[in-house]
Amino acid sequence: MKKIFLILLVVSAAIYFSCSKSFLDRPSVGSLDSAVLANQRGVEQTLIGAYALLDGYAQSGPDGNTIGDFISGTSNWVYGDAAADNTHKGSDGTDQPNITFFEKHTQIPSNPFLNSKWVTIYEGVTRCNFVLKLMAQATDISDDDRKRIEGEARILRAFYHLEGKKIYNNIPFIDETMTSYSVPNANVLQSNTVDIWPRIEADAQYAYDNLPGTQIAPGRINKWGAGALLGKILIFQKKWSDARTVLLNVYGNGTNSSGVKYALYSRYQDNFDISFENGSESVFAFQSSSNDHSGAGNGNYGEVLNMPYNARPFTCCGFNQPSQDLVNSFKTDPATGLPDPDNFDTNPVTIDDGSASFTPYAGTLDPRLDWSVGRRGIPFLDWAVMEGTVWQRDAGYGGPYSPKKNIYRKAQQETYSDHDFWNSPSAISSLNINLIRFADVILWLAECEVEAGDLEQARAYVNMIRTRAADPVSYVYKYNDDAHPENGFSATPAANYKVGLYTAAWTDQAAARKAVHFERRLELSLEGHRFFDLVRWGEAEATINKYLTYEKTLRSYLSDAVFSSNQDEYMPIPQRQVDLSKGTLTQNPGY
Repeated sequence: MKKIFLILLVVSAAIYFSCSKSFLDRPSVGSLDSAVLANQRGVEQTLIGAYALLDGYAQSGPDGNTIGDFISGTSNWVYGDAAADNTHKGSDGTDQPNITFFEKHTQIPSNPFLNSKWVTIYEGVTRCNFVLKLMAQATDISDDDRKRIEGEARILRAFYHLEGKKIYNNIPFIDETMTSYSVPNANVLQSNTVDIWPRIEADAQYAYDNLPGTQIAPGRINKWGAGALLGKILIFQKKWSDARTVLLNVYGNGTNSSGVKYALYSRYQDNFDISFENGSESVFAFQSSSNDHSGAGNGNYGEVLNMPYNARPFTCCGFNQPSQDLVNSFKTDPATGLPDPDNFDTNPVTIDDGSASFTPYAGTLDPRLDWSVGRRGIPFLDWAVMEGTVWQRDAGYGGPYSPKKNIYRKAQQETYSDHDFWNSPSAISSLNINLIRFADVILWLAECEVEAGDLEQARAYVNMIRTRAADPVSYVYKYNDDAHPENGFSATPAANYKVGLYTAAWTDQAAARKAVHFERRLELSLEGHRFFDLVRWGEAEATINKYLTYEKTLRSYLSDAVFSSNQDEYMPIPQRQVDLSKGTLTQNPGY
């Protein structure tokens, strides 16, 4: 079924782009294209084009230029992790210096990456609106299919607007009545001073009310995926009771698009393995494809830089390097197996300085660390034992660690790594981008219970997540033979893993809130959520400045970095868009 969806993705992209270059500029050609596409087949293919931009990249946009880049993807590794306390830009100080602005919180409106992300978001919105405009002209679509198509287009439109809201905060909401194919840059001609939360929420509510429980292909968002996204939208607005009602329904009755009941995978690592995609934990994911003659245009393009650099067995590029602060957060108490949210940077996990005398950390750790972060002496999936600083472009700059969740297995390389791309083994692959997984739903419910309900139920939800992490099936194990990883894994854990449950009753709301928030970091690190969580919790300034105080002792380029409240919570409106708006768009405070 996934193959069917992806074939449609490639075909529709070709149709969409072959006509879009002309109809977005010249109404007369647009009328002809609309006439050709205003039927069920054309509408469905155009809808797949709206899904296609979830990876943040398109090889040809309305003006014939490429849309997006390697940080425009919805994996949000820069916006969600490097801008927070989870990762560094990585590589070295000279490569992609514009990313450093995000990490040091010295952002400028002229940063081209900000404009690329904005353009990508609104191209996604435009594609959704084009679906709705085309469907209004079509006469061969049944009422049930109209509700389904409108539901999909509107939930995607809600998703794209939420992306913009999280990053820029003050953005315009663009619907199908405002979209003009004859007026370039129509989105900047709308005001960004109006609260758009009600409209985002209304789109998601419509989809939740009207989408079917099962879909015609994996990857198409269904009723329950829409409900999860609606819950997220409500949580961002701190509508805890409303969010709890929706998320409880998703939790209790939800299925994925193939009708499989939502449940956590038994093994944590299966969430990041191509072999287990679209299973019980997958709520909403971008369906990556490779080797489909798109020039890697349908793969997880946002991860293109995020592999170890010029080291056995990889070739490029060494970005998105996990921070020491993140690694330390996975330490656990040797008696209870619980984390210490306040003091984890004390007695850190052994920092690899590249010396031959390096001694691995012997203390207890959460195994989710070694499925998230590549570190010295630990098997890097089925590739090889990681050699630490040897695998980095400049370990003195970005540190000794590598991201791991976005990397496919060596056994999958020939089939799922894209061979049409410039670096090989290519970072672009068929590995899906997890946008919402069931663990998200459970932890959102835990938040709701802390804020508006039952602390003991919140504890139960967090313990569901920790129970899986504590199970030895979620451990990383040593190879049978380090020289031959292909010979499989032994029964010996690769580190001293210990994860415990919260056994004492939760009676203090502040303590419960801290535990839930910290569990989200452990469970979802390197999945692009951290910065946005800190902002919506009102914890960004305190947490990030504490992190910078610690991390700048290890990474000298951060010496002048500081997070400023009431400014750095959101990125500036791209200067290019402000200029195009001729005064319609208002710049964010502080920029």
